[in-house]
This record gives sequence, C-alpha cells and structure tokens, in this order.
Amino acid sequence: MSNSNQNNSKGVSVVSEEVCQQIMGRTEAFTAVESVFAAMAKNTAYNFPVIREAIGHADALYGFKSGFDRDGMVLGLKSGGYWPGNIQKDLTNHQSTVILFDPDTGKLKSLVGGNYLTAVRTAASSAVSIAHLARKDAKVLGMVGAGHQSTFQLRAAVEQRNFEKVVCWNFHPEQIPNLAAVAEELGLPFESVTREELGAQADVIITITSAFEALIDADWIKPGTHIACMGTDTKGKQEVDAKLLTKATVFTDELAQSISIGEAQHAVAQGIIKESEITPIGDVINGAKPGRSSDTEITLFDGTGVGLQDLAVASVAAELAEAKGQATYFNL
Repeated sequence: MSNSNQNNSKGVSVVSEEVCQQIMGRTEAFTAVESVFAAMAKNTAYNFPVIREAIGHADALYGFKSGFDRDGMVLGLKSGGYWPGNIQKDLTNHQSTVILFDPDTGKLKSLVGGNYLTAVRTAASSAVSIAHLARKDAKVLGMVGAGHQSTFQLRAAVEQRNFEKVVCWNFHPEQIPNLAAVAEELGLPFESVTREELGAQADVIITITSAFEALIDADWIKPGTHIACMGTDTKGKQEVDAKLLTKATVFTDELAQSISIGEAQHAVAQGIIKESEITPIGDVINGAKPGRSSDTEITLFDGTGVGLQDLAVASVAAELAEAKGQATYFNL
C-alpha cells in the first residue's frame, strides 16, 4: 500500500471502533467489497478455511476468518464471535478484531476494531448485489428483519436505487420502530406488513435474520424481484423457501460457503439445484458472466459473508486512519 513504508516505521497501527465509525463510510465500504468480490472471481484473492467453534463457556461461538488478496496486497484475519449474553452487559453480541499483516514480510501491520466494520461490510455486500442485479426501476424495498444489522442494510440499499417506499416484517414486532425511524430520516414512507404482502409489494427484498426456517415462501415472490439473503451463514440456518432458488437465478459471494453454510445449502442438499447453477457475483462485476437478463427474472444473492470482505474494509480503514493521523501505534 502507498503508505506502508512510512507507517511501518511507526510500528503497528491500532484503529479503534470509534475511529472506524468516524472514517469508514458506505461509499468506501462498497468500493472495497466490490473490488474484493472481483478479485475472488479472478482467483487472485483467496479465503482460507473458516474455523468456528463453541468454546463451552458463556454460550459463545468463536472463530477465525482469514485470507489473502493479491490484487489489494491485503493479508490477515478476523478473530471473534458471538456472545449471546453480551446484551445484558451493554455490549454488542458480535465481537471481533481484524489483524492485518505485511504480505511481503509477515510482520504485524495493524489491529482494527471489527464490530462496526462487520456491519458496514455486510450492508455493502447486499448493496453491491442490488447495484448489479436489481431492476433499474425498482421502487419498493422489502426488509425481512429489523435488528441492529437491518439499519445498516437499509441505509446502504437506498443509495443503489430510487426507492419510494420501505415495507418491513420482523419476528419481533417491537423492533420495527427502530427501522421505521431510519426510513423516516431518509425521507421514505414505511409500512409494517405481513410476509405475504411484503412479497407482493417489494421489488428488492433483503433478509437479515438469524432464522433456522424458511420465512419467505417461493410463491410470494413476484417476477422481477431481487432478493439479497444476508442472514444465513451457518449450517442449518435458512431464511427463504428452498424452492425459491429453483425459480431464481442464483448468485453468491463464494460458492464453497454458499452450498455448505449459505442459503443455497438446503436446495443443494435436496438436489433441486446444482452448484454449477450458482454464479459468483464477482463474475458479473468483471463482465465474465451476465447478471439480470430480463425485467421478469427473479435474482437471488446468497450473501454468506467471507473473511476477505472484513480484510478489505479493515485495510481501507487502517489506511484512512493512518493518513488522517487518527491511528495510534505500538512496537512489539
């Protein structure tokens, strides 16, 4: 990177959660995620095998996502997991830190707070799918899920199309006002609806839940809809009817994760779609494969979340913090 020699002389940079929130915007995250998806499709960026374990304490899941992006010269890992009891401690349930290394030497480069960046990069991923796959005239955005992550999703999505309305369904209705407040801030009419009504109205649907059962029936989705399934990232999780993947043209961030822990796992396991029928979105970004082919086609993006997304946004955050004098430094 352009500043690496100068910054390495100062030692290891540390970029806090607070600084990440100040300097890392949606535009920067979108560009970083789009670029790394393109690199993955060219096989110049590689995700290493994911490690994820229940640690047998505090009901926590803990693990590592890592990889190397040769195009961006970014090497590192995200370490962290899910602590369900954190909400009682006024802490975010998801806790993570991104650790970046110098690809030329293996030396530690940066420690970057990963909580805010995880939310931003996940929202950027669905936004990239909307930019490349949704109909240009999409007017109604459907949100399935109204938790913490949904507000990031909404803000990123509305920058990709001229939406005129937001409709929402959530398993816990008491959370919906949080998302409604963001829509109001964005100047968009907002309506809480049934799942069937959401399918009937929405031109773009984002599912962002932790469900282990299909919340959206295949028959509820109208022709021309784009669906971004962003919540399924573990074996057993599911947000939409597996049959929907037979009616849709399916795209993903990474094939291996899509068929094993992503939304496509169920349709593939049932033998109703094949791995060869799923297209990495990086191929669409690179122009190697077509995206949407008609205004009546249903498109579905299986956003499983990959370590390279975390490394991409953390690398940009570190560069920005170092350039703006907002990083701190230490020597090992």
